[in-house]
Amino acid sequence: MLNAGQPAPLFELPDADFELFDLREQMARHLTVLYFYIKDDTPGCTAQAIEFSDLEEHFRNCDCTVVGISRDELFTHAEFRDKHGLAFRLLSDVDAEVSRRYGAWREREVEGRSRFCMTRSTFIIDRKGVIRYAQYGVNPRGHAGEILECVRALHTKGIRNAHHQGLGRHS
Repeated sequence: MLNAGQPAPLFELPDADFELFDLREQMARHLTVLYFYIKDDTPGCTAQAIEFSDLEEHFRNCDCTVVGISRDELFTHAEFRDKHGLAFRLLSDVDAEVSRRYGAWREREVEGRSRFCMTRSTFIIDRKGVIRYAQYGVNPRGHAGEILECVRALHTKGIRNAHHQGLGRHS
């Protein structure tokens, strides 16, 4: 499991439009929210995705990008995104390699048997590649709003630091 203060594992994954998402490139420009979810178009995952999508403009105003990751195929992601009008990228981690690196793909006991499952997890990564927030076992309802508050706090702190260092002054 990863914790705040640790470096974020870098990765590249394809999105629903078959374009490659490169975390290193992304974090150089924006705060990034990565959230791992169980499966496209299931009730909890759909509610969570719609909440993130509904708040997309607020995340963007904080210079933050939201990205959802699951083991679903690209075509399933495209159908899920289009069906619900989702406004952010969905990445396909079919082999669970990235999910493992983030501690979201874990062995658990389900119905008396041990098996690997996705654990709903969320991370906020700053522009230097440091995890600023990590949560496992997320409750999908209301979670996007909680994450937005964390992002706003980080964004505000970043603006204050930039002004303090003279980086935010305009002539």
